[in-house]
Amino acid sequence: MISVDAVTVEFNGSPLFSNITFNINENDRIALMGKNGAGKSTLLKLIAGVNKPTRGKVSTPKDSVVAYLPQHLLTKDDSTLFEEAAKAFAKINSMKAQMEALNHQLETRTDYESDEYAKIIEQVSELSEKYYSIEETNFDAEIEKTLLGLGFLRSDFTRPTSEFSGGWRMRIELAKILLQKPDLILLDEPTNHLDIESVQWLEDFLTNNAKAVIVISHDKTFVDNLTNRTIEVTMGRIYDYKTNYSHYLQLRKERREQQQKQFDDQAKQIAEIQQFIERFKGTYSKTLQVQSRVKMLEKIEIVEVDDVDTSALNIKFPPAPRSGNYPVIIDGLTKKYGDHVVLQDVSLTIARGEKIAFVGKNGEGKSTLVKAIMREIDFEGKCALGHGSLIGYFAQNQASLLEGELTVFETIDQIAEGDIRTKIKDILGAFMFGGDAIDKKVKMLSGGEKTRLAMIKLLLQPVNLLILDEPTNHLDIKSKDILKDALRAFDGTLILVSHDRDFLDGLATKVFEFGNKRVKEHFEDIAGFLRNKKMENLKEIERTINAR
Repeated sequence: MISVDAVTVEFNGSPLFSNITFNINENDRIALMGKNGAGKSTLLKLIAGVNKPTRGKVSTPKDSVVAYLPQHLLTKDDSTLFEEAAKAFAKINSMKAQMEALNHQLETRTDYESDEYAKIIEQVSELSEKYYSIEETNFDAEIEKTLLGLGFLRSDFTRPTSEFSGGWRMRIELAKILLQKPDLILLDEPTNHLDIESVQWLEDFLTNNAKAVIVISHDKTFVDNLTNRTIEVTMGRIYDYKTNYSHYLQLRKERREQQQKQFDDQAKQIAEIQQFIERFKGTYSKTLQVQSRVKMLEKIEIVEVDDVDTSALNIKFPPAPRSGNYPVIIDGLTKKYGDHVVLQDVSLTIARGEKIAFVGKNGEGKSTLVKAIMREIDFEGKCALGHGSLIGYFAQNQASLLEGELTVFETIDQIAEGDIRTKIKDILGAFMFGGDAIDKKVKMLSGGEKTRLAMIKLLLQPVNLLILDEPTNHLDIKSKDILKDALRAFDGTLILVSHDRDFLDGLATKVFEFGNKRVKEHFEDIAGFLRNKKMENLKEIERTINAR
């Protein structure tokens, strides 16, 4: 059991949270929830031992392994993928090597009666007890299974880690964590760089294999399926619910309603006391009663109502100008990079008003096809846009295209038209640009902030074909819900490249699956696709097992 005991964290004398206490037990799968800036990542770093609290302590039993995956990291480029993953077992291999060295000393030394010889025997005994208590494992098989589960190919095993993008490096680090079989796994936004199949694999792995998990994630489906406990960080304190995210939302609503009732009742009581004091403070016969009520007023502890953002902002895309019947027509499209074929002989048609999801493992050509539609790359075959198509495009690097010298407010004010101009501050606030943040220059924003700003720009432009490539990676749950509602109401054609199941659910009505250089059309929503895909995966696993 790991305990967080009376922990306080202060920045420049101001508390982020105060006197937080809770325990983490085996089989706990905890979702750490709260607004941006509430202190979720800070709390995770304290438990990981990366940072120290201002006051209080985090206690971890001796020999317990706590593994931490932060939002941003880079692996060293000194090995292949397989070798890097094998570093997960470095401690065990070091223990084995140390034991062999000590045994060799016992075999070659002759000072059997010396204190030093007895000390070596004691060291060997202690190491052996630890080493042989570890479950015997075929390390290579475990590495292979974990890497394949996270979406790597066998052909990737011998590639240097320097060849992998930041997202794939994140997976490498995640593989090392999972291979260690730690007592507690701490994950900060682990699904941002995983495709749908890898997210499902991670979810299943953690549910069936992890001893204890704490996760910060804006993927509602992932959080709901994985967790059995929710800790909310708000206004410098925590609330601990022994339930998953969806049920927590209901309990939080009930808690706030109860707080509001207590606050209103207390305000009424205080008003009555103050009224009595004001009325009788100069009356001699009432002096004792007035003094009693003054003391009563001083002793009252004011009820606090948690700061829950209940604002509802409905953002709608401008009406889509009418396009032709088929905004996108692709016939026999092939794309190669040198000898590497990404897409081969792909043909598909997208009709006006359809909401399409592009899904599949990373590297299977989803973004490549989007770039072909946008004419950003050369290709073989035909890719035509229908009559009157006006494209709104959100690329994965969209944030880098913003004008750095403009402020946040100016960026939106430049393109806002009509009634929407009166709501700019509300819109920016909904996407976490509140207060002084609207006056910050774009060049001073983080990557996540730039992504949100680019998304707002897209929401305000009149188009009839929207193409969004991984739009939700840096959006919190509230911002994603606002965007999803706007896209659901959008009356044009939509192409979504996304791995976020909850975001796609109820939004995409058809699925194009990318794999093996081809694109397969599924006439069903994302829930139906995933049900069928899971069956296919099980059959593939069975075939693999039987082949061995």
